[in-house]
Amino acid sequence: MTVLYGCGALLCRELKVRWRKGVGSLVLLGCAYAVVEEGLMVASFFNPDWVDLGALHGFGRTLEVNWVWAVELTIYHAFFSVTTPVLLVELMYPDEKAVPWLSGRGFKVVAAALLLDVFGGLALFGAMLHYYPPAPQYLLFVGVAAFFVRAARRLPGDWLRRGTRPMRKPLYYAALSLATALVSVLIFGALPNVSTAAYMPLVVSASGALLVWSVIRFLRGYDWRKARRSHLLGLVSGPVLLLIATTPIQELDASRVDDTSGMMLVGAAFLVLLGYIWLRVRARDTHLSGRPVEV
Repeated sequence: MTVLYGCGALLCRELKVRWRKGVGSLVLLGCAYAVVEEGLMVASFFNPDWVDLGALHGFGRTLEVNWVWAVELTIYHAFFSVTTPVLLVELMYPDEKAVPWLSGRGFKVVAAALLLDVFGGLALFGAMLHYYPPAPQYLLFVGVAAFFVRAARRLPGDWLRRGTRPMRKPLYYAALSLATALVSVLIFGALPNVSTAAYMPLVVSASGALLVWSVIRFLRGYDWRKARRSHLLGLVSGPVLLLIATTPIQELDASRVDDTSGMMLVGAAFLVLLGYIWLRVRARDTHLSGRPVEV
């Protein structure tokens, strides 16, 4: 897990900095990471009996692909597994924000470690679950991952810094990102149970994608060139708060087969850590520099 998530997020961050790109490109690289993990490694995009599908088991599955699940997990990993942790670390160490953390050789080593983990994981999960993804669909998602990387490279570095609306208080952005995360959970967790009509998978997938696009477009209207570091921290706090809020549910859920004891302590620890980051950022709440790697 450390190699998978750690190397994935680190490589996305390195590409963002080396290409002189902003958060928009980081999100797209996060989408590519999602495809690599869920599609190319564990093959949950294809496995009809993947253990975590829940209400999405068989929902919207066509051409041997769990399409709704693929959309949900792409959104999830883009923001929760890549964008949020990268921005939190950069907010804690602002002087290192525009500096590559890996040498050329280090970048190759990390990339090789991720590739070995992905293909090793594919073989391991295949042997454990007796399932291997079909070659045509697998190659399709290799292309999808490459598309996201190319889109991240081509997206202008100032794509999110062209707005004119005055910035609001940092807690406004925290509330907005938390609300967005909650609505996303409802879309993918509740809507599939509303109806079994043939059009519902498209409705759910489109609703989730449209929600994310609408919020990004709305945020893009603000003048992030005049933002402070606390504004960006507010924006990334929402996903973290949602994960913290779910820890009691995870620990008290008697239906789970895995051991979730101690999750509330984990949530409390992360709440304290998030509070510490807020204090640290507010103590040095400088304006964002306006460089592409900022936003």
